[in-house]
Amino acid sequence: MIFPAIAEAEPDLPHPAPPALDALIREALAQSPMIASARKHWQALTKVPIQVSTLPDPIFGLQHFTVGSPQPFSGYETSDFYYTGFGVSQDIPGPGKLGLRAKQAEKEAEAAHDAFVVQQRQVVEQVQETYFNLFYLRKMLDSLHETQSNLDRIAQTTEVQYHVAMAQQQDVLKAQLQQTDVLKDLEMSEEEFQQGQASLKAILGREQDSANIEINDITPTSSAIPDNRLRELALANSPTLRQAHAMEDQSDAALAIAKRDYFPDFNVGYTYQKTGPRLRDYYMLSLGVKVPLYFWRKQTPAVEQAALEKESVQEDSYSKRLSVLSELQNQAIAQRISGRILKLYSEGLVPQAEETLTSATAAYRVGKVDFQTLLSAVIDLLRLRQEYYRTMADHEIAVAKIHEIIGDQP
Repeated sequence: MIFPAIAEAEPDLPHPAPPALDALIREALAQSPMIASARKHWQALTKVPIQVSTLPDPIFGLQHFTVGSPQPFSGYETSDFYYTGFGVSQDIPGPGKLGLRAKQAEKEAEAAHDAFVVQQRQVVEQVQETYFNLFYLRKMLDSLHETQSNLDRIAQTTEVQYHVAMAQQQDVLKAQLQQTDVLKDLEMSEEEFQQGQASLKAILGREQDSANIEINDITPTSSAIPDNRLRELALANSPTLRQAHAMEDQSDAALAIAKRDYFPDFNVGYTYQKTGPRLRDYYMLSLGVKVPLYFWRKQTPAVEQAALEKESVQEDSYSKRLSVLSELQNQAIAQRISGRILKLYSEGLVPQAEETLTSATAAYRVGKVDFQTLLSAVIDLLRLRQEYYRTMADHEIAVAKIHEIIGDQP
């Protein structure tokens, strides 16, 4: 089996995704229910600013005053106290309050948009991680099938040698035991592969009875982006940090609104009254002021609450900053170390194990090595291939997480 060498990528440029994976990413961005939900939530919040910046609905009123009887229009001809009034009143919030509420709603919509972008990045990263794990499992199934074929040939050779007294019965039993153990590993790997397929279908928004997703080979990605550059990109572009900053702006607006509530609100009303025939009609203009008389029980605690909420959001934003940079550093270390280990596997360990198995097989047939040496060569090759593909998958997962953190995805 030929193992791919580690590809060299251009500095500061991500390695292009395999065509099949790239198509799955586009499908996830278009069809994922999680992304659709976040998108609709953001779009819904964009409708809020115009609502909260609009004056309260006016109140239209009808007053009917009769004299001597509850019957409508009673007393119109006989009493000077009779009247029918039509009026309208409008509540007017204090200066700047509507604008601040609109600003707060806009910041909330911005935070929802950043949450939508975060969801997009996370779904893309989930597609990539699941795909790379499925790649590892597919390669493991291939390696186990090849190992099973090798063990079948070894078992046949051992039985022949046993019949001519060149091998012991326990060698035949060991070969059969190892065959059974490989069958167990095959079943377990197949189970994990099918479970991974189910997870990937769910992320993509596909039904579980749809056809399995094709998993192609991948080439290890090499990145030349230094740590300080990754840190700059994360601080500038991380959707998680942008969402945290939007939440800070929203808390600033909430505190400003709480302080503005110390100012009174107003009410303007106008009423027309139709009186009896002997009196002239009435026209009445009214102006009301809603005074925050109990400010020490309402407005002051509200300001204190908003200030504490702002401090809470700031601490949470700082915590997310530390978490993002920590995760970025961990994934960058994982990418570098796994990249070097991959080179050791592809250029040294796996080819050496293949040569060892070829040599041990030839030597066993002519009786120059014992059965245990041959069996160890088979198991060592299987183990090294397993470690190689696991490292390759982990390396690509680390790369995917880095690009998710720095916002370098579609």
